[in-house]
Amino acid sequence: MPNKTIYVSGDDLELFARAQELAGGSLSAAIVAALRRYVDMEEGRAAGFDEVVVKVGPGVGRKVRFSGVLLGEWGKASDHRVEVYRVYRSRTGKFVLHIDRSPEWTAGEPGSEGTGPAEGWRGLIGMGQNQSWSSFLGLSEQTWGFNEGEATLEVVETVAELQAKIPAELYSLIARAAEQPPVEDLDI
Repeated sequence: MPNKTIYVSGDDLELFARAQELAGGSLSAAIVAALRRYVDMEEGRAAGFDEVVVKVGPGVGRKVRFSGVLLGEWGKASDHRVEVYRVYRSRTGKFVLHIDRSPEWTAGEPGSEGTGPAEGWRGLIGMGQNQSWSSFLGLSEQTWGFNEGEATLEVVETVAELQAKIPAELYSLIARAAEQPPVEDLDI
């Protein structure tokens, strides 16, 4: 096996020692792993792809990383939750669906249950029956609660496989975007 000599500045010796420790005692293994990752990411960038890092799982979850290009994003909000759909094309030509669901939440004022709608001028301006001016202006004590959100990641081979998994509006955007090349080289 050929040998290569690497000259390291004195300022970087601590970094190399830590890399060797993390690689189980083999500095060569640490350098090769770092170079492999560097070459892979730079080749991806040259081909028009970005490094994508997304959260997957419940709550804090874990992070996953891949090389891809964002084809489209769609958000949907309700009174209690936000969902964001993102579709990427990976370097291998597959489609990556990432869905991020916020925690479900609820908010209100303490003791506000069952007060009923206000009548008269209070009802006309949206002020509750037992509501004070400070609470009407959003200055009163508030309560809130939520459960964990979650994010999922799914990889499919074709655009057609996405149709049943994403909103129809997003699918039409993705179907058009998928026809375009990730990078178009112009001879200008």
